Amino acid sequence: MAISAADVSKLRKITGAGMMDCKKALEEAEGNFDNAIDIIRKKGQAIANKRADREASEGVVLSKVDDSKKWGAIVVLNCETDFVAKNESFIALTQSILDLGLNSKVKTLEELKSLKLNNITVAETVVEQIGVIGEKLDLPYFDVIEAEYVVSYIHPGNKLATMVGFNLPDIEYQVARDVAMQVAAMSPVAIDAKSVPQSVIDKELEIGKEQARNEGKPEAMLDRIAQGRLSKFFAESTLLQQAFVKDNKITINDYLKQHNKELTVTDFKRYSLSN
Repeated sequence: MAISAADVSKLRKITGAGMMDCKKALEEAEGNFDNAIDIIRKKGQAIANKRADREASEGVVLSKVDDSKKWGAIVVLNCETDFVAKNESFIALTQSILDLGLNSKVKTLEELKSLKLNNITVAETVVEQIGVIGEKLDLPYFDVIEAEYVVSYIHPGNKLATMVGFNLPDIEYQVARDVAMQVAAMSPVAIDAKSVPQSVIDKELEIGKEQARNEGKPEAMLDRIAQGRLSKFFAESTLLQQAFVKDNKITINDYLKQHNKELTVTDFKRYSLSN
């Protein structure tokens, strides 16, 4: 049967698939739109199966805070090439998934994948877009922060994003943003020394002792040297003890106390495609 350009355009608007793919799907479905949509989705699944062993290491990382400033989320959508990652429609898809998760107040990746986006689940949408784009896509990460005040930061290029939660509301935006940018730049492992996992502490102590031993330090001094190096690790790797990147004469904790003596960080998230 003859397929009109208007029908092809309509199907393309629904699915995002290319003009020729839409025309072929409509021809195969004999003009039935629902069947044509199913054909395009099945194509996405077929391509997904073929490309399952491909590496999807490029992509987009976005974060956003809702209007209350008390809830924020980060999402990551991976693809195979930087060309696709920079495409406006791919960025818009990632943003629509983030907005859906943020507005729905889901807390886990699995909950996000089960939400409906344009009448199909997010998980199904990703598979459908594999057929449209022709690359392996993956939705590997989604996380949230709930706090008295939440700020988000997206580094230019959409490859790195952060969120930080604070214990007080109505924080000066620039102060909060500075801390979110600190998290982006310095990649802390924890908020403070008390929140560093014991497994990380044990590993750092062991590394410190081994380094001292290799330097020829006396065995009796190894524990003390390792403790000193652990203190240095806390100063370099915990957010509140890190030197502020805009003024390395003070720590992040000092910077916060300059604005409010009660102000502190309650949580942070950071995701980078490069590390």
